[in-house]
Amino acid sequence: MAIKDKVVIITGASSGIGAATARLLAAKGAKLVLGARRKERLASLVAELEASGGSAVYRVTDVTDPRDSEALVTLAKETYGKVDVIFLNAGLMPSSPLSALKTDEWDQMVDVNLKGVLHGIAAVLPTFKEQKSGHVITTSSVAGLKAYPNGAVYGATKWAVRELMEVLRMESAEEGSNIRTATIYPAAIKTELLSTITDQAAKEGMTSLYDTYQIGPESIAEIVAFAIDQPESTNISEFTVGPTAQPW
Repeated sequence: MAIKDKVVIITGASSGIGAATARLLAAKGAKLVLGARRKERLASLVAELEASGGSAVYRVTDVTDPRDSEALVTLAKETYGKVDVIFLNAGLMPSSPLSALKTDEWDQMVDVNLKGVLHGIAAVLPTFKEQKSGHVITTSSVAGLKAYPNGAVYGATKWAVRELMEVLRMESAEEGSNIRTATIYPAAIKTELLSTITDQAAKEGMTSLYDTYQIGPESIAEIVAFAIDQPESTNISEFTVGPTAQPW
């Protein structure tokens, strides 16, 4: 199995999609380097994985600080000697209408959802180019494929990630660096995203939608595992994933 013994960095690893992916990949034999802001959650998850026979380390990480992303890559190389995959999963979704002018939240989304991905790519790309292999996986959103009211800035960051990853794939092919990419576009997945919404009307609408349709983050973890498990010569660049019953 291609996943066994691969060294995988995961950001946003303390809950939701990140934690579910860590559990699945650990069960398949991957060696994990986990990053998120909540130390207690990370420590608990690493202890859980190790108790089940997995191998994992963690570092408290703020993806808005490029030095933290660099430190995650360094930790992976110092602990396991290499990096095979980076799953750039950290994100937030404080949805609101543009007219609400929640500009601080706009900045937060740009810093985490877009610049956080850029920092992760910048941190790992020199290693991937040197070893002429590697896999960059990101969590975008169906809001990165189509427009939704209350999601202008969130969607804009996710559209930007789509463009970024597609160009990374093309440039890697041109340069012969053998770097694979995968962008995942989830619909309603049970995570902590809704907790970041401060606009009451937007939160009520999204809560109703998610309560009706959401599926577990394990569904996205399976997609991450599937992408990693493909032959090194095969790149599947995009996955759109959501509840069968949701008309997204």
